[in-house]
Amino acid sequence: MEETKRENQKNLFYRIERLPPYVFEEVNRLKAEARAKGEDIIDFGMGNPDMPTPEPIVKKLIETVGKPRTNRYSASRGIIGLRRAQAAYYKRRFGVALNPDSEIVVTLGSKEGFINMAQAITSPGSVVLVPDPSYPIHSFGFILAGASVRRFPLGAGEDFQDAFLRDIDRAAANISPPPLALVCNFPCNPTAQTADAGFYKELVALAKKRGFFILSDLAYAEIYFNPNAPPPSILEVAGAKDVSVEFTSMSKTYAMPGWRIGFAVGNERLIHALARVKSYVDYGAFTPIQVASAEALNGPQDCVEEIRGVYKARRDILTDSFARAGWRIPPPSATMFAWAPLPENFRAMGSLAFSRMILKEAGIAVSPGAGFGDGGDGFVRVSLVENPQRIRQAARSFRNLMKARGAKGAAREGRGARSDQTDKASAH
Repeated sequence: MEETKRENQKNLFYRIERLPPYVFEEVNRLKAEARAKGEDIIDFGMGNPDMPTPEPIVKKLIETVGKPRTNRYSASRGIIGLRRAQAAYYKRRFGVALNPDSEIVVTLGSKEGFINMAQAITSPGSVVLVPDPSYPIHSFGFILAGASVRRFPLGAGEDFQDAFLRDIDRAAANISPPPLALVCNFPCNPTAQTADAGFYKELVALAKKRGFFILSDLAYAEIYFNPNAPPPSILEVAGAKDVSVEFTSMSKTYAMPGWRIGFAVGNERLIHALARVKSYVDYGAFTPIQVASAEALNGPQDCVEEIRGVYKARRDILTDSFARAGWRIPPPSATMFAWAPLPENFRAMGSLAFSRMILKEAGIAVSPGAGFGDGGDGFVRVSLVENPQRIRQAARSFRNLMKARGAKGAAREGRGARSDQTDKASAH
């Protein structure tokens, strides 16, 4: 058995071998097995919007598909109409002026843009700073590009922004070679934390002082629940373009996840590097999809309000129904996720064992926090992608699980599961 394992490891390709174990794999496998048996799984795992794409966007796609020549190769950096629409969005939403020709690239979703940016700017030995916990691609993209990733605690509580800045300053001063870039993501996936304009002002000043770029992931710019505090863009800060590129996505804002449209905007040098890499690897998204995306950005924005309202209603139902079931989940102020601390009776289990347990015993799928970094192991991420009836059903199932297990039995098994996880980690 061990000999076979060692032989398999020898056969791994270099870049694949550098990737850490994929923590979500076991939960995904168990979910697939349960569904194959006909079991009903309430799936809060993947952040995959379930709402239909608004009708005007779909109509524009259909209309454009029927026109001549739209089936041909597109442009790798995106059609000019869509880049202009994104520039108009940034001006309207953030008061930021962008040049569609030199400061905007259309990407195949923000994830692809992020990975290709890492390929474009990384040299052998480059160091990149990534918070812990964070969305996996923030690390994986640079690992695949050959960089060295240094994780630092994201922090929690009301003063997390100050701690974030202090940790970055300390790390940038002491790391050799100095960091090439810092990844930040607010509103944050998975923790749902938000940052204010003052934080970005200090972060830009720090990047200039220490000589690193900032890669800002703003995928959840329009999924927020305080109408008086919409999330800012880092590019609102004077001089931010000197050091920053920002990634946004159509996926969550307009319920267009499978359409695969996103953007990178900001620093001309970085945008040029990304555009050049993309010119070698793709011909851009299907033209009718880009035309329909421009329609989304330029048209009435009532649909964005409606989508935001759906997520807010689900958030409220989730936190209320699970609190009554015995699991207090803090209501997120933004994103389509709740960052849920493990219930007290199950904290000894760790996030992976807990996720496995509620999937098997309650038919509820969540994402283990350990998949987002060591700092996430006391949490699970709950995606707001089920309707109110299913959310309440999940809460009832969890309450029944609590009753069936009892606090003492859960804690005792949790300690054993934690020990089992430690043994497995040592085996890796």
